[in-house]
Amino acid sequence: VTSRQVRERLLKEAQRNISMRVEEGDEADSFMVYGRGELMLAILAETMRREGYEFALGMPEVVVREIDGKKYEPVETVVVDVPQHHVGTVTQLLGDRRGVMGKMSPLGTNRSRIEYRVPSRGLIGFRSLFMTETRGEGLLNTMFEGWDPYAGPLLRRKNGAIVSDRKGVTTPYALFNLQPRGKLCVGTAAKVYEGMIVGEHNRPSDLDVNCTREKKLTNIRAAGKDENVILTPHKELTIENALDWIDQDELVEVTPDAVRVRKAILQCNRRPKREAPKKA
Repeated sequence: VTSRQVRERLLKEAQRNISMRVEEGDEADSFMVYGRGELMLAILAETMRREGYEFALGMPEVVVREIDGKKYEPVETVVVDVPQHHVGTVTQLLGDRRGVMGKMSPLGTNRSRIEYRVPSRGLIGFRSLFMTETRGEGLLNTMFEGWDPYAGPLLRRKNGAIVSDRKGVTTPYALFNLQPRGKLCVGTAAKVYEGMIVGEHNRPSDLDVNCTREKKLTNIRAAGKDENVILTPHKELTIENALDWIDQDELVEVTPDAVRVRKAILQCNRRPKREAPKKA
């Protein structure tokens, strides 16, 4: 599949979908696709994947405006209905995303309704996180409100990535020893390459690992020396949750066979080290 075929497919989609716009990117063979939210773009990417296209997606960004020489961004009104024991968690999540609480009122006997004003870029990936944190008991509604001055940088992701440092096939022995380091998104016998992300690190920094390592066999045996390799089920990647998760230096690789996450710069020795995120 060539970039010309991808371009023709995107332009064809833009002709029949009035909420979508396609422009040429800054780099060769790249395109800027504008749409109504990350879910719409994820659906388009999944449709193209099933049609046999291969491409890479960058981190979703919110369109900003420049008014009188100042940068403005869209903001939305967020209304959440949650059980009272989840109020603290939800307020912390929205506060980290530059949300400003409007009002909070009781709703029935053990629920609360909270209204927030949140920048649209702070809501990227929030819906799935909200459902996870509230155990599916919360209700979330959003509505576009207007444009506010740019609120500054947001804490995109607290944790770093676990990155493969070589090409090969994953082994149970290597994955078993990596489990304490974070949450994995690949299983055994999966093909990996240098720069491919295989999980989320427990710490803010990135971690380059060898996930193809095999156990060295020797002639020495001892009772109870061998460990029973038990692997926790890994998280299956979808285009939507991969787009919600990636940072600026990462890409979602979409092929008809698989969805992968990788670093934009594959070589370990050329890639800048990820620093601990700072909240401005």
